[in-house]
Amino acid sequence: MLTGALVLGMVYSTSCNKNDDPGLPPIGGYNNSNEVAASNSVAHWTFDGTNNETMANLAPTTAVGASFTTGVKGQGLQLTNGYILYPALTALANANALNSASLSGWVKVSNNGVGPTSFLALTQSTTAQSDWNTGPLMMMAENGKPTSVDDTLVLKGVFSTWVAGARLGGDNINDFGVRETDFKTVKTGGNWVHVVVRYDASGSFIDIFANGVRVSNNNFRHRTRNSGGADVDMGPIVTVPPVQAVIGAFPNAASGFTNSATQTWQHPMTGSLDELRVYSKALTDDEIKALYDLEKAGR
Repeated sequence: MLTGALVLGMVYSTSCNKNDDPGLPPIGGYNNSNEVAASNSVAHWTFDGTNNETMANLAPTTAVGASFTTGVKGQGLQLTNGYILYPALTALANANALNSASLSGWVKVSNNGVGPTSFLALTQSTTAQSDWNTGPLMMMAENGKPTSVDDTLVLKGVFSTWVAGARLGGDNINDFGVRETDFKTVKTGGNWVHVVVRYDASGSFIDIFANGVRVSNNNFRHRTRNSGGADVDMGPIVTVPPVQAVIGAFPNAASGFTNSATQTWQHPMTGSLDELRVYSKALTDDEIKALYDLEKAGR
């Protein structure tokens, strides 16, 4: 299956020390990772001795199976059949705060042979969320799929928008079709890999990046909806505030979302996460590459 596959470069399995010394030469035009799309950064979890979202110092309401481990940049989060749930993110209180959006983070998870793993999900409130995918944005892996073996990951991004009170959405995945033509193999299972899910409202494109390379399926990038009998672009993400966040679990009854049934294939995460970020823009390819390079260097 992996013959001729693009093998995305491994990153260090041990952390680099934080080093934001402005005397170091810039990477991609930035001194450190916090400078990348800084004006559009709306949430950031460093996991450096705290589970709080650091931009608003927002503490979680629930933490299960969570501890700290060696991360890519300082400490990281270790989950063992665990998850962390957060209250409303004040930066996303406006329904149009995420018209375009990106999720970014480092993940270390293996093909578990059991089912998918959700890394980071932006959700409706714990009482309003009616299913796992009612949004607005999720970064996950289908790491129980038969086509993912040993050291490969099948990454997936899912988005939702609300139009006239109805939920519409779409997804993309690095799977299906012709391998290395339609999508790229991510051969980094069990090692740290930098993942970005990006939704660009200007063209209604959803994409996935791994270690700075776009890996998602070319056939599923452009998402449309039916309007008056014609297919039109999905357009901007419109949320239903308040928007919350859950790390390491699907938003379901088991993780505190009372009206979202827990499905048999949904399991809390076992693995590691670091430097999770939310942006209120579609990061450019160059910004994604710079973010990967800077954080890999401990900056």
